Amino acid sequence: MVDCSERTKVTVVVPCLNEEDSADSLLKALEHLEKSLPTYAFQFIIVDDGSTDRSVEDLRFLFRKKSNFQLIEHGVNRGIAAALRTGILAANTEIVCSMDFDCTYNPVQFANLLPAMVRGVDLVTASPYHPKGKVLNVPAWRLAISKCASTVYRLAMRPNLHTYTSCFRVYRKSSVASIKLINSGFVGVAELLWRLDGNGGKIVEIPAVLDVRQFGQSKMRVVQVTTAHLRLLTRICVNRLFPSREKHAIEPHSDTQRTQSQLTNN
Repeated sequence: MVDCSERTKVTVVVPCLNEEDSADSLLKALEHLEKSLPTYAFQFIIVDDGSTDRSVEDLRFLFRKKSNFQLIEHGVNRGIAAALRTGILAANTEIVCSMDFDCTYNPVQFANLLPAMVRGVDLVTASPYHPKGKVLNVPAWRLAISKCASTVYRLAMRPNLHTYTSCFRVYRKSSVASIKLINSGFVGVAELLWRLDGNGGKIVEIPAVLDVRQFGQSKMRVVQVTTAHLRLLTRICVNRLFPSREKHAIEPHSDTQRTQSQLTNN
């Protein structure tokens, strides 16, 4: 058995929006993660981003006996990037992971990402579009949109990655906590890479397997997200042509007030 004092402390942030059908599956997946990676001491932060179903009630019940789980409630929907930022700021560890609630990336794959977070690395991101990565059962139209976005980002941005839109990542908190994003939704996930790179951060890409979600429905609105991607790409291109117009080194900003509660019965 691994000595608890020698285990690496890691926080896993999981955004949530109307996931009542997936809560039980998430619990099982995170418990499996803990058993599979015994050299890490995990803390879990679930950020509810304004769910209107029974997600919060179900999470409180399912995780009521788990002392290493915390629930943070936004109260209103602010977007997945905003939820990730809330979780990162709330973490009390330097190493912070993020993942989708629906476990489209099996969380056990953190076993491949975490070792890459070494001295000098600021962010490790999963990449199903890497030559050694894999995509399973994802609808062709959805895959085409995502791959197209990553291809265009690869042309526009300096980090030569294969995937820019994955939420399955490992962060160095001190490197990303002060980064303020314009996009609080899905596009903010790609924007963070751009801004971190602009700050001189080192980004590492690890091949991963992406699978289709088994429960619930995707919350991504294709038209709105595509438009937001195009706006960010325009901003990136303008910044490359006129780099003095925008600085990446930005001061921390205050988030809107949020309510925190432990995943226990109140």
